[in-house]
Amino acid sequence: MGCKAVCFGLSCLLFAYYIYTPIPNIEERWKVGILDAVVKIISLMGTLFESIGLMRCEEWFFTILRLDVTKPISDENVTVLDTAFGDILVRLYLPKRKLEKQRPAVIFLHGGAFVLGTCKLSAYDSTNRRTANKLGAVVVGADYRLASQYQFPVSLEDSIFVVKFFLQDDILAKYRVDPTRICISGDSSGGVLATKVTELLQNDPEFKNKIKAQALIYPGLQLLDIFMPSHQENKHGPILSRDLAIKLGSLYLTKDKALPQAMRENQHMPRESRHLFKFVNWSVLLPEKYKKNHVYKEPVLGKLDPSYPLLMDSRVSPLIANDSQLQNLPLTYILTCEHDILRDDGIIYVTRLRKVGVQVTHDHIEDGFHGALSLIMSPFHLRLGYRIQDKYISWSEENL
Repeated sequence: MGCKAVCFGLSCLLFAYYIYTPIPNIEERWKVGILDAVVKIISLMGTLFESIGLMRCEEWFFTILRLDVTKPISDENVTVLDTAFGDILVRLYLPKRKLEKQRPAVIFLHGGAFVLGTCKLSAYDSTNRRTANKLGAVVVGADYRLASQYQFPVSLEDSIFVVKFFLQDDILAKYRVDPTRICISGDSSGGVLATKVTELLQNDPEFKNKIKAQALIYPGLQLLDIFMPSHQENKHGPILSRDLAIKLGSLYLTKDKALPQAMRENQHMPRESRHLFKFVNWSVLLPEKYKKNHVYKEPVLGKLDPSYPLLMDSRVSPLIANDSQLQNLPLTYILTCEHDILRDDGIIYVTRLRKVGVQVTHDHIEDGFHGALSLIMSPFHLRLGYRIQDKYISWSEENL
């Protein structure tokens, strides 16, 4: 009996050691520590289920997230409707407040590494509902199709379709939307989709200047260099670890496990990609305060066989678009978080956009971390998430 107790105790200690991540000095640190441990346990269980053939890791995550899906419940301020634009499911938020003039509109693309999530999750429902009420805006939450079932470029194509569908004259008239006051926004991978959709439309003569603004919340904007300072400093999280981001994000491109393994070593890019690194070279583009004592090392090229030419596509990595493509982007809002592996992507994007004359507002949250916006509802009620939500909605109200 004593031996069993000792073995059980040692097992508990080893498990606690495995899931423990030192939490930086941030608001509600104890709560973040618990959340981080829960995410690691869920991830560990997903890996276990996948190894025994029960279900894929991403399916397990999605099973958990389904518990948080909300129904389209209207309130005294906003009418909420689930409908479809063509074959793409959307959720509409229509303000009940009467206005003499036409309304602004926001099209919101949710995060989830292109693999997880829906605009119907409670935190997104709250954010879009508050946006509609505060701005008096029509808000569209888009449920684009997800990997690994639908891989690149399906999520992007669905997002483009939703935006173009909404921009039709009869649709704008139906919802009394001002065609000069439309914003595309998104968080995390949704931010990647938002900025690429905006860029493609701005460079399309038929849709040029139909988007007034874009708003990006901690977006991940490149896959070329997976060893930037922010990747090194925040590789264990909190919440989003480097390993989990690579594991889920790579499913957008392939189910081949060789790619995420190469990405972990930063040896995944084709030899022909060398000319693209000038667009993401953090030693040149990152402000000094974020470089710290890190030393730039160019990733090893041409080691992955077969190679993945998709990694050189700016639809996957918007940061590698050239200056002539970026200079047409509209008014831009970018929010980054200090304790986030994707921090440097957003900051470099700010640098590049300002260099080509795009008007950019950049909010950097010194005690922020990735995914906080998704943790504002019960049982978490994370104050950081509410701060991020407030900043995003305040900027949208001022600029739309």
